[in-house]
Amino acid sequence: MKEKKCPAAEYCGGCRYQGIEYQEQLKQKQEKLDQLLSSFCPVSKIIGMEDPYHYRNKVQMNYAYDERHNIISGYYVEGSHIIVPIDECQICDENINRILSSIQRIVSRLHISIFDERIMKGCLRHVLVRSTNRNEYMVVLVTGSPSIVKKDLLIREILKYNPEVKTIVQNINRKRTSMVLGEKNYPLYGKGYITDHLCGLDFRISPSSFYQVNRRQTQILYETAIEMAQFKGNEILIDAYCGTGTIGLSAASKVKKVLGVELNSSAVRDAKINQKINGIENAEFLCDDAGKYMEQLAKEKAHIDAVIMDPPRAGSDTRFLNSLVRLSPDRVVYVSCNPVTLKRDLNYLKKYYRIDRIQPVDMFPFTEHVETVVSMTRNWG
Repeated sequence: MKEKKCPAAEYCGGCRYQGIEYQEQLKQKQEKLDQLLSSFCPVSKIIGMEDPYHYRNKVQMNYAYDERHNIISGYYVEGSHIIVPIDECQICDENINRILSSIQRIVSRLHISIFDERIMKGCLRHVLVRSTNRNEYMVVLVTGSPSIVKKDLLIREILKYNPEVKTIVQNINRKRTSMVLGEKNYPLYGKGYITDHLCGLDFRISPSSFYQVNRRQTQILYETAIEMAQFKGNEILIDAYCGTGTIGLSAASKVKKVLGVELNSSAVRDAKINQKINGIENAEFLCDDAGKYMEQLAKEKAHIDAVIMDPPRAGSDTRFLNSLVRLSPDRVVYVSCNPVTLKRDLNYLKKYYRIDRIQPVDMFPFTEHVETVVSMTRNWG
């Protein structure tokens, strides 16, 4: 496969592996993981993509004026709020690229005001587009003001040129913050959500839902994690850091019961909606700190057979790891997005668990990031 050099690579910084042949990218990631993790057990060959381009199903563009007061949109230079104009991103869904370009032209033609974070005035701050494998697209207009001048005309124009857009949502973010989305979403067209199909289930995606950005590899990641858990059908499973319940719900048909725990209340609401959509009765989702929840279960001497844990980049804290050891499930599957904190946590867990298999999955081609699934069995000695 011939590599295509992105014209914005020198300035954007989003794809650290730009200009590197894809098989070489995989080789470098494999070597890094071998160095960090092979002392626990051999690291399996990384699972790459057949086609590493145009995989992102979620993209945001930041808006500003250039020195000539022309409207521009693009990505921020890493560590700054300087915008690199982007016409097409090579790792984004091709229709998302087209929709974003169309919206910039429409916004410019209609003279929609752009939010200036220095004086906290203006309207449009960001445009977020999400997609599903059902060819449904969501447009989120993030504004710094509650009202959008020419709102109805803007909506009509977006739909005219982008018929695959099934819903348009306004998100209001009036804070001086690096966070893209504010707390409130207002559907302007459609239902305010789209639905994806993954691992045989339907998942509702709202503007702020956490959902993996690479659908093709996510299916592989979750199937790998569930296969490595070696469920027999009668297990009580904790899905720790469960987010919107994607892993736990995907595993529900393989176990007796799923207990999902997540600190983010909106993610838990999404998990319960996804459970209802799919008619899954053997799952329960709680809003709580995973370590605190498992600590309480350990005090109650609850019987837990398996834990699938998918912590943030910072990894797990001591409270969680202590409670996991006290709870003492037979099987633990650790899904990690940061091999450095994974190594730290495995150094703690290896005293209590045998590390059976380490399987990397390349979720983010052209970037330095990689997901790793680790299966562990409790030491009975």
